[in-house]
Amino acid sequence: MTKLPPYLTENEAGVIIKVQVQTRASRDEVVGPHGEFLKVRITAAPVAGGANKHLLKILAKKMKIPQAQLSIKSGATSKNKSIAVLGISGDRVRERLQVT
Repeated sequence: MTKLPPYLTENEAGVIIKVQVQTRASRDEVVGPHGEFLKVRITAAPVAGGANKHLLKILAKKMKIPQAQLSIKSGATSKNKSIAVLGISGDRVRERLQVT
């Protein structure tokens, strides 16, 4: 196993991804490492949980896994969030998100 970047933490259930979200972006994209976080731009506005739902949808699509495998562990009302991803390795997440 290779050393994981600071935004990824493996546990017995899967992986925790520390994400920094930029809402109201011109397009949905995984930008890449941003300090201790993985920066993700999304087009959704942070209204009534819409941005959180959109973020999980984008990440699930990018990682080619069901959205049900993703949940927000902390930071639901913050731009910095911890996302739990069940049943996947850190190496696989990094590979599918195409970031280092």
